[in-house]
Amino acid sequence: MTSSPQRLKIGISACFLHPDPTRTVFAKKTLQYIEQSMAHWVMSTGALPVMIPSPAGETARGEVHFDDYAQWLDGLVLHGGADVWPGSYGETPLQERWSGDRLRDEYEQALVKAFVAAGKPVFGVCRGLQLINVAFGGTLLQDISTQQPEALVHRDADRYDHNFHQLEIVPNTRLQTLLADAQSCKVNSIHHQGIKDLASGFVVEARCPDDGVIEAIRHSGPAYVAAVQWHPEFHKPELGTLDDTPLLTDFLNAAQAAKTKKGLT
Repeated sequence: MTSSPQRLKIGISACFLHPDPTRTVFAKKTLQYIEQSMAHWVMSTGALPVMIPSPAGETARGEVHFDDYAQWLDGLVLHGGADVWPGSYGETPLQERWSGDRLRDEYEQALVKAFVAAGKPVFGVCRGLQLINVAFGGTLLQDISTQQPEALVHRDADRYDHNFHQLEIVPNTRLQTLLADAQSCKVNSIHHQGIKDLASGFVVEARCPDDGVIEAIRHSGPAYVAAVQWHPEFHKPELGTLDDTPLLTDFLNAAQAAKTKKGLT
């Protein structure tokens, strides 16, 4: 992938900032953005990251649809951000602050559906793992410390991306194969929600060894849909954390395979 026409185009789902009168900039506007670190992680092996703006919303116009993105792009990455709305999995918020972002849920679920239907790979990070689980019929722990009080502290606001724990990889999984040569299995932990009921058709590929919280999942069927609970874009060699390059490479290989297959049809 040395020249732009040959580079894979990887869509990254947008985070939303909804109108907020307390915000000093664009208080009355809806903003959509991606985090720089995620874009740079996708770039790290030569792919081109492309933010996918939502075609829906009160200012919507034109005839761009989710399927258009799925046909044009080679893969989809769902990254972190707001909580998933409990109504997405048939629950009501245990506390108002865990109400999540319903509009973003609907947008990302539509993206997942479109990319899977197009035969393009999907990879989720943190919220992305939770959204994928919900999109395929699973449920979530709205707050780990409340619903599983014996668990580790999986989100520490002060330590943030320097809050770490070890990873227990499930034997005989694709993840074990990918990380067979890993020198470290230390990952960051920046989430207060997690998987409660695993979606049908998925397998668990890793857990936190201290409390069993699910850390990685993968679709067991022909669709390439995989996700991790940690943030690979925040890992650095100097932190002694897991080298996530094999995960990104595997995802991009799937994107290239899908692109090649489409070119032959």
